[in-house]
Amino acid sequence: MVILVIIGIIPSIIIENGIVNSYEDRAVSLRSFNVKNQCDILCNQLVSEHYLENGDSEVINSGLALISSVYNGRVLIVGPDFKVVKDTYGIDEGKTVISEEVIQCFQGTETNRYDKKNRYIEVVVPIRDVQQNDKEVLGVMMVSVSTEEIAASIDILEQKGTFLLAIIMVSVLVLGFVLSKILMRPFARVTKSIEDITDGFMNENISVPDYTETELITEAFNKMLGRVTSLDKSRQEFVSNVSHELKTPLASMKVLADSLNSQDDVPVELYQEFMQDITEEIDRENKIITDLLALVKLDKQAADMNIEMVNINDLLELILKRLRPIAAQSNIDLILDSFRPVNAEIDEVKLTLALSNLVENAIKYNQEDGWVRVSLNADHKYFFVTIADSGVGIPEDSIDDVFERFYRVDKSHSREIGGTGLGLAITRNSILMHHGAIKVHSKEDEGTTFSVRIPLTYIDET
Repeated sequence: MVILVIIGIIPSIIIENGIVNSYEDRAVSLRSFNVKNQCDILCNQLVSEHYLENGDSEVINSGLALISSVYNGRVLIVGPDFKVVKDTYGIDEGKTVISEEVIQCFQGTETNRYDKKNRYIEVVVPIRDVQQNDKEVLGVMMVSVSTEEIAASIDILEQKGTFLLAIIMVSVLVLGFVLSKILMRPFARVTKSIEDITDGFMNENISVPDYTETELITEAFNKMLGRVTSLDKSRQEFVSNVSHELKTPLASMKVLADSLNSQDDVPVELYQEFMQDITEEIDRENKIITDLLALVKLDKQAADMNIEMVNINDLLELILKRLRPIAAQSNIDLILDSFRPVNAEIDEVKLTLALSNLVENAIKYNQEDGWVRVSLNADHKYFFVTIADSGVGIPEDSIDDVFERFYRVDKSHSREIGGTGLGLAITRNSILMHHGAIKVHSKEDEGTTFSVRIPLTYIDET
């Protein structure tokens, strides 16, 4: 409606005012031109009849009276001594007229003035002897003509223009109201569909392809809805997995405890074996809870980052030093390749946790007498850490899911080595908090390579 008002009513108002003003200018200009022509003719007759010396010429007086009558105006003839020779109103004859217009006219300047407020045109022309090519001003003719007719015509135009404008305004408002209702219907359907989805009455994507705009809005909403649905599904799966993972060790401990309680005179050896199994289940429960707490901490805002300048070469050497005893149990070689000294702004605790998880997984899921190679390099903007191993590898259909919480490629093998399915999720969160990226390349039975890229300078985006 606003657009229709702007392009419909405002231009109409401008056009109406333009037409009225154009008519007024044209009418005034034409009236002034006609009066000026009549004045020129009379001025020539005034000179030829020597009217300035003798104002009794019937021909001239008739001509002056005719102009005064036709144009509903007044004519003054001023002599060289600034005295009025002739006044068609018969009021100022013999009087001296000294005005700015008269003085300028005696100096050779014609005057043509329109007084819109008092509705008259004043034309002041010099009287010269044109036949003798004499430029000397012999007198002045002042003509004041009424513009009442022009004003009346303008009033009629304005009335008709106002009436026409009122019709246009009503038409535009009605048309704008109807069109706005019609044009807004697709957007109303979009709103209704979104409300239905919000209230739980719809579980499918919405489609309103009436306009490009509604189509883009619905596509964007459907993407958002898909993302929300995916997040909700992920949340449900996470809660289900957490419940299952925490419940499994408890169920095992209950079975073991019930077995002990149901038997009388349990042998010490059996009692110790069951208690050892219960202790292992408690340790596994504790590890799951510890990893969950670490994941919750990493999910918090980056304001919790404790950023400091750290030597990455020393950090990797310390990580490998801590993990060498675990690698030695399976006779796995830990190799560090540092191509250049690297110093970067990082949270040492969080990044140590992430890189330790990657190296520890490379050891756990490796083969006897295998190897783990850790490489460090950098350019002007990032440093790169690569962890490659000679392990069992990851099936191609599982590569996209390895960073999901509680996801395990081989659940039975993971349980044997104490995996919780949270290590890679913790690693990814930690790297993302550093505004970095992690990628994985793997082939089954040939090994796995994790590539980590992290900025040398930490940028706080809070």
